[in-house]
Amino acid sequence: MGRPGAGRCLSLTWPVVLAVLLGAALHASWNALVKSAGDKTVDTALVHFLAAIVALPLLFLVGLPSAGAAPYIAASLLIHVAYYIALAGAYQHGELGMTYPIMRGFAPLLVALGSGSLLGETLAATAWLGTIAITLGVAMVGLAHPGQALHHRKALAFAFANAGIIAIYTFIDGMGVRTEVAAGGSAWRYVMILFVLDGLPYPLLVWLRRTPAQRREIVAYARTRWPIAALGGAASIGSYAIALWAMTKAPVASVAALRETSVLFAALLGTWLLKEKFGMQRALGTLVVVLGVISLRLS
Repeated sequence: MGRPGAGRCLSLTWPVVLAVLLGAALHASWNALVKSAGDKTVDTALVHFLAAIVALPLLFLVGLPSAGAAPYIAASLLIHVAYYIALAGAYQHGELGMTYPIMRGFAPLLVALGSGSLLGETLAATAWLGTIAITLGVAMVGLAHPGQALHHRKALAFAFANAGIIAIYTFIDGMGVRTEVAAGGSAWRYVMILFVLDGLPYPLLVWLRRTPAQRREIVAYARTRWPIAALGGAASIGSYAIALWAMTKAPVASVAALRETSVLFAALLGTWLLKEKFGMQRALGTLVVVLGVISLRLS
């Protein structure tokens, strides 16, 4: 049996590039919401829970995915539990501003390294240059003080572990959505069932780790925060739906690299909304990311 998507021409066209960049901006928007929150762990859990609530009626609208996609969905849900555990560990031992760029920035490089053996996709030299440039640029944009990261070894361990986990679920979902589309379905079906089933594990993990008094605080917080968190959940759904749709049109490694430009968009939003400093390092990182995007498109 061949790999899902084998035999089809996969090309990173400008419409696909622009769609993925839009998805990256959506991804950055809900992460900016989390970054602006007082309790980032609770806000992340709330966004995921409300994303499931938003996805449920949409699932009834688009329908269930095919049986062939079920093994990939089950595997994705399982690896996402590990993702949430590593995410909680990274945020517990380090700041979001340090751990998030590592998790998101190094994952596409791992996807590129494994795409040949797992997906049968061989990247051109320009695609490799683009992937490496985006990884480097994301690190420059996200890590304002890279030297400080060395003093947070536990946070680094969790962050790099999560980069590997992100790469794994990227492969799983990339193959899963291609299987679904090959069976006559759509990326939306795959994404909606994934968000509905994935909306409980992380919020439950956060809930169980809190004391009764802290749980009451979570409920009180959710009552005031839920409209914004629901918008964040909707943005998360749109972002991942675009990414998985793009993986049916273009090489997975290229899409994964483009998607992590969300770190750049998050930095821009942070400068605009949170009044964070942008600085020369982020400006240079932005230039490197843009060159990486162009290199990917030319591959």
